[in-house]
Amino acid sequence: MQVAKVTEIIASSPNSFDDAVARGVERASKTLNNIAGVWVKEQKATVENGKITEYRVNLKLTFLLED
Repeated sequence: MQVAKVTEIIASSPNSFDDAVARGVERASKTLNNIAGVWVKEQKATVENGKITEYRVNLKLTFLLED
């Protein structure tokens, strides 16, 4: 039987929401083993002078606990 845990993180990127998700998963995988899935809970963007300067995502990561 496998048991999973969910943790929430925030990640950002100057390029896109997709890149922010990829950066968040990549960084989390340095600390968390067995990441099995990601859910994008929320998206936000920072705007300066009428242009988006940063894309932010709140992510819920599911990872399997080791025996």
